[in-house]
Amino acid sequence: MTPIMITTMVICFALTISVAVSIGLASILGIQAVNANMLISVKEMFNAINKFPLAAIPFFILAGNLMESGGISRRLVEFAKSLVGGVQGGLPMTCVLTCMIFAAVSGSSVATTFAIGAILIPALVAHGYPKSYAAALQATSAELGVIIPPSIPLILYGVSAEVSIGELFIAGFGPGLLISAALMAFVYLYCKFKGLGKNDGDGRLGVLTATWRAGWALLMPVIILGGIYGGVFTPTEASAVAVFYALVVGTLIYRETKPAQLYAVLRKSVISSSVIMFIIANAGLFAFLITRAGVPEAIGRWLESVLQSPTLFLLGVNAALFVIGMFIETSAAIIVLAPILAPVAAHFGIDPVHFGLVMVVNLALGMITPPFGVNLFAACTVARISLDRIVGHLIPFVLVIVACLMVITYVPGLSLGLRDLVYAK
Repeated sequence: MTPIMITTMVICFALTISVAVSIGLASILGIQAVNANMLISVKEMFNAINKFPLAAIPFFILAGNLMESGGISRRLVEFAKSLVGGVQGGLPMTCVLTCMIFAAVSGSSVATTFAIGAILIPALVAHGYPKSYAAALQATSAELGVIIPPSIPLILYGVSAEVSIGELFIAGFGPGLLISAALMAFVYLYCKFKGLGKNDGDGRLGVLTATWRAGWALLMPVIILGGIYGGVFTPTEASAVAVFYALVVGTLIYRETKPAQLYAVLRKSVISSSVIMFIIANAGLFAFLITRAGVPEAIGRWLESVLQSPTLFLLGVNAALFVIGMFIETSAAIIVLAPILAPVAAHFGIDPVHFGLVMVVNLALGMITPPFGVNLFAACTVARISLDRIVGHLIPFVLVIVACLMVITYVPGLSLGLRDLVYAK
């Protein structure tokens, strides 16, 4: 059964069939190969999405789209620019900082790409930055959407590996801030070296003015994250609070979300959510079948025999996940691989929360690496350029993220320090 499933999936990938359909078709052929009842597929696909924490996904996506239509995104950009936009290279730094703030509500890198990129890519081009550089920067910065909590991939890892989502969220701050700081330092030095961004401060608001105008927008992540860690509501309930807050601010306070726009916002959110849920359902069936076939145990025994120390295990997993992330969508990869790799990591004494951050940060790289990086396609759509034009500018950004990944991997205190402080472990 397993060889048939793997072969089918690889052939489908080679034919550029979507990941969800490829996984689902491979699973169905696997069931047929052992003459099992096809009702298994319906049951396991339903079980895969019948998890309460997954309800956060459509709500966070909707919240991100409401932030875009309600003027919240634009005010966050103005606030970030008031802080860092006064130096050479301040506009690219504004892009990174805005994505970090926006990520504290949306939980989705694609939503971040569209919401922030629609504002900042034209602004970067108007200030003399190459359009290809602006698109590469936006795609990379939006990766923070799946690292800074709340994060949809962290929710998926928590559900798949049976790890506390609250602990994963609090552990995501350290890696997220590290990557943000590294990207901001890199773009600053790059602009200094290339002589770009000398007029980035044009049109910059004062800090007090920008803070006042963005007050309601800035209060949003405070309410969401404060409510989660204050025990007021769960991460799943926080997603519904985010939607309500974005709707109220956008329609009643900023008054930029018109009733006529709500249908388009809801439709866009439903389509995005459906795609993710379809992937989760098919990946859940695939994971069930390979688990039933004993693949996780076999891989675990092989890894234990070949990679005989935690250091080598993490290095090997990082190398494998980097390649896998280039070809398989992040959500599907987490759902399939987390139940396999998390127990092996635990055998080596690696904290499951730390390992979850390593997995998510690594697989998030797949969002900005060809050939199937979703952030790349989103950024190219906003910038209206072809994918091949941004690859050259993309390579240095990928190297910066890889360097941060190595720090996150081998300095567990970066992820677990705040977690241990908050949860007193």
